[in-house]
Amino acid sequence: MVRTLRHDHKAVNRAPARVTVFHLGWVVLACSIVLSLIGIHAMDIAKPPSEGEAMGAVAGRQLVFLGMGLVVAAGACIAHYRILIPFVWPIMGVVLSMLVFVLLPFVPEWIVAPRNGARRWISLGFTDFQPSELAKIAAVLVTASYLRYRDNYRTLVGLIPPALIATVPMALILVEPDLGTALLFLPTLAAMLIAAGARLWHLIGTAAIGAAFAATVISISLAMADQGKYPILRPHQVERIQAVVDRIKGDERHLDDRGFQGQQALMLIGSGRLAGHSAEKSRALVRYSRLPEGHNDMIFAVIVNRFGLIGAWSVIGLYTLMAGAALGAAAACKDPFGRLTIVGLAMMIATQATINISMNLGLMPITGMTLPFVSAGGSSLVAGFIMVGLICNIAMRRPRYFWRKSFEYDSPDAD
Repeated sequence: MVRTLRHDHKAVNRAPARVTVFHLGWVVLACSIVLSLIGIHAMDIAKPPSEGEAMGAVAGRQLVFLGMGLVVAAGACIAHYRILIPFVWPIMGVVLSMLVFVLLPFVPEWIVAPRNGARRWISLGFTDFQPSELAKIAAVLVTASYLRYRDNYRTLVGLIPPALIATVPMALILVEPDLGTALLFLPTLAAMLIAAGARLWHLIGTAAIGAAFAATVISISLAMADQGKYPILRPHQVERIQAVVDRIKGDERHLDDRGFQGQQALMLIGSGRLAGHSAEKSRALVRYSRLPEGHNDMIFAVIVNRFGLIGAWSVIGLYTLMAGAALGAAAACKDPFGRLTIVGLAMMIATQATINISMNLGLMPITGMTLPFVSAGGSSLVAGFIMVGLICNIAMRRPRYFWRKSFEYDSPDAD
């Protein structure tokens, strides 16, 4: 089985670079900015000022992070993206070191302060930094670099190395614990493998085994929780799953404890109706509903309360447009590293948005997953704009002349 994309790279690299100002990366950038501005407005509604803070302080800080994100995105566009290839493994090594660092119990709390039992953040003084946000980007870059000129992943055994690339940071993030972020790695890996030409029946079979394993873990955890035992999942994770089960069964006995956050989010969403409420009325409804994490995990409920069904579909439409533009840029890129990088980053953003919106709508357990570009958080926003910058970097650089199509196979059983 011989890949047709093997060509004279030295000759190709000597060809003149082709850069254009008209590319789909602008659509991705525009969508990310609009989503960020919607999020800043929603934060102003959802987050009351802390003691000693001025009104709108949280939204003001997020606006500063938006400016930082745009600067970082511009910086990510300057040099050709292919200069990253020799550095992707060292970058992954640094990121994994940071993920291990936050888990070390002897690290002083002024550097790594646990929050609600989770160790995810490194204090930088003026803000907190979350290494798992960089881990998402590093995993995509390393996977794209690994897959670009190989075809061994078209066998079951060949799927093991890319799976390890995803599962090592995923496992460290699970230990923090941060189930929400950990859930992003495997769908992203699957999308990149599909784009690279992996056999679908291999991926479907592997996904089926994984789904069966996850269902078994959840079933055992729920059964053991009734006996007060938590051998696999943590108590708060089991409670969030139980809250969804309660909602499906119509069991309202736990609405004041484990089902409170989900129930309040659904009430605010339903209250928004078609066009939502004025800013002042929405602010009052959100604050008197005592919605936990309204500026963060549950910000989609705040947006729907403010702008109604129109706002909900607008946000979903912006994510859809962003993903479509990114995939269009990937299709136009003949360089395998560039194409896979865009696919991975787009899938990471789309999966995160889908999980967050689903948990706000009560379709999935609440996992602590933020809404990309919209939820409060400097690390998340800046990391998101690094992704946007990389997508624009690849989209603005047209394929060099005589560069053959990526991921095509001479074998007749390529499909």
